[in-house]
Parts: sequence; structure tokens; C-alpha cells
Amino acid sequence: MNFTLEVWRQKSRAEKGHFVTYTVNNITADASILEMLDILNQDIVKKGEDPIAFDHDCREGICGSCGLVVNGRAHGPHQGVATCELRMRVFRDGERIVLEPWRAKPFPVIKDLVVDRTAMDRIMQAGGFVSVKTGGAPDANAIPIPKAAAEEAMDAAACIGCGACVAACKNASAMLFVSAKVSQLALLPQGHAERKARVEAMIAQMDAEGFGGCSNTYACEAECPKQISVAHIARLNREYLRAQVV
Repeated sequence: MNFTLEVWRQKSRAEKGHFVTYTVNNITADASILEMLDILNQDIVKKGEDPIAFDHDCREGICGSCGLVVNGRAHGPHQGVATCELRMRVFRDGERIVLEPWRAKPFPVIKDLVVDRTAMDRIMQAGGFVSVKTGGAPDANAIPIPKAAAEEAMDAAACIGCGACVAACKNASAMLFVSAKVSQLALLPQGHAERKARVEAMIAQMDAEGFGGCSNTYACEAECPKQISVAHIARLNREYLRAQVV
């Protein structure tokens, strides 16, 4: 398979970026889009030029570091997969593919397709944890938890913090990410002791980082590689309202 790529190149956050056109040939249909970029970078390096910078780690859809905007969509045209899981067979032979970094003020471009997502780390540091003493693992049945609550908490915990929800939202809102992290703890007894302080601190940090408000378009849910439900945003709002009343 052969493709024409329009790739965003930007040397640093202080410099202006622009699109550069590349062609790649003889790419197998089962290759991931990141493997295709590896092949392209080999050709670029052979020419003595600077390779395209992009984030990746696990390449299994677990770490969330690979996020790109592919043809205008966060993580590309398929739902429920991260960029690293996107295979070239979903594109037509000869297709033109546009690759961009996440577009959001709280995610400044470091270089090319790499953005600084430490704003999300700071939100987690503000309250996305439970304060417990470390030690041996407790017995699984020590704290009774309803099965439905446990399963919903696990669904929320599946969030990998990739930032696709921010990139997809026209307001660059991080509400889906924050709600998933608040929800997974609000559903479990271990998280109840700090629930008031947690939601207030995390929302305050989210606002301080410059993320926008929820647009209610559900674009975040549509592009989330782990298909986190916007129902968690409703829980986040309830938790915040509860914190203001209690």
C-alpha cells in the first residue's frame, strides 16, 4: 500500500509549525500507523534530515501516549482503539492521510506530534488518589462492594489518560478524563473519606490548567479509545454539587 502523508512539523513550542508532505510506499495492510511512521523515519534519516517526533510506549493501547489526530479525528477513524492499534488496512491504497498533534492550549506542542500532557498529571496529583497506609494486600472480601458498583468503577478506571477527549472537544474540555478518575473512587468505599476534597481539588486544578467546560456534544465519548461513558460526567457534577452542600 502507498500513501501520501501530510505531517505537522514543529521544532519547538516557541516556533511556528507547518505541514510537510511525504510519500510512503510498500506498506503492509497489517502495519500499524506507528510502524508506518517508523518506516518513514528510516527514509528521512537516510536523507540526513530530522526524523518525525511522536510519542509511543506500549503500542498495545494501554499507556495512552501515542495519541495523534488522524484525518481530523483523535486516534483516527476507528472507535475504541488508540492510535497505536490503528492498522493501515482501514485506509485506501493511495489515500492522503493528515497527521497532527492534539490541539489544545493546555497541551503545548513540544516537537512535531509530541505534546506536553503534564497538565493531566497535575490534576491527578491534586486529588486522584486515596490516602491509605501501604502494606499487604487486604482480603478480597474484606470490604463488601456491590457487583454493579465494582464493575462501573472498573469501567471508569479503564481510562488511560491519553487526552483524546480534550482533543475531540471543541472547548478542549478534560471533563471526561476528570470524571472517570473521580468516578472510579466515588463508587468505592475506599474513596468516600476524601470525596469532597477530591472533587473540589481536581476541578480547581482542571480550571487552573486552562481546560474548557463540557460542550455536551459527546465527542469525547465517541473518540475515547476505552469508550468511557459521559455518564461519568454526570456523576462528577453530582459529586461536585454534593461537595458544595455537605
